[in-house]
Amino acid sequence: MSGMTFAWPWALLGLLLVPLVVVAYLRQQQARASRRAALAEVGLVAPAPRSPWRRRVPVLLFLLALVVLLVGFARPEATVPQPRREGTVVLAFDVSGSMAATDIAPTRLEAAKAAARGFVQRQPAAVRIGIVAFGATGLVTQQPTSDRASVVAAIDRLSPQGGTALGGGLQTALGAIVGKPVVVPGSDPGGGPEPSGPDLGYHGSAAVVLLTDGENTAQPDPLQVADIASTAGVKVYPIGLGSPAGTVLQIDGFQIATRLDEPLLQQIADRTDGRYFAASDPAALAAVYDAVELEWTVQAEHIEVTALFALAAVLLAVAGAGLSLAWTGRVV
Repeated sequence: MSGMTFAWPWALLGLLLVPLVVVAYLRQQQARASRRAALAEVGLVAPAPRSPWRRRVPVLLFLLALVVLLVGFARPEATVPQPRREGTVVLAFDVSGSMAATDIAPTRLEAAKAAARGFVQRQPAAVRIGIVAFGATGLVTQQPTSDRASVVAAIDRLSPQGGTALGGGLQTALGAIVGKPVVVPGSDPGGGPEPSGPDLGYHGSAAVVLLTDGENTAQPDPLQVADIASTAGVKVYPIGLGSPAGTVLQIDGFQIATRLDEPLLQQIADRTDGRYFAASDPAALAAVYDAVELEWTVQAEHIEVTALFALAAVLLAVAGAGLSLAWTGRVV
């Protein structure tokens, strides 16, 4: 616990009452001692005990309880390290033109979106979810978050367009997890630093769900990106959308043949210790969640600790009253 602040700092003015209470108590004790001395001279009471510390300890406890209670009235707040278990899942959607194919009803993309919505709603708050859309390039449409409404809204906005950069989509998803751009070795046109798996740290509590038909028409090589993800501890779970037999699409007046590339998706899963699922498998996305290994992290949270101060004040007052009853036969 550190960084103590107060929501109502003006309430600390109540501590000015403490010296007044001390003065009033001392005057009462002086008056009591004078009366006892007068009665002792005529033999009506015994002389005052030589060791008055047993009377002072309960009083000090009561006084400390008052101080703690008055501080509690100011609503103290503190930065407290809170342990929590968390993980990150990035749903990477293929939004290329081939995802408009109807070999999965109503379309490949709509089937992926429906399955993803169900997956999002079943996750506990400890799992942050991000959304990546990739066609000709990869784009983070929702950073990993615990806000389920924002995630679902990002899924709803997806629509098919353009080519398929499967490696670029995986690269963008990995960057969303590690929190910085991931450059595939050999693909940086500027010839600058080329961070790869070893430079990204270890993210064993993260996973990428790759919802795609597996057709790749652009660089980087998705298997090369999968190797980087594996080095960073990120598992990839491809969900194959479509049929291996394929279908034909009409795009801008052209007939485009498209089919599910299961061998490529299987290789991506194997290289990252993930698992490939066919979209027809109803347990596919549920199995992804079961495979995400949540890890313990410590996160600093600023919380109000008024209740702790109130409890401490009560315990001090009870201790003072108990000792006073045991030693003197009265509360004060």
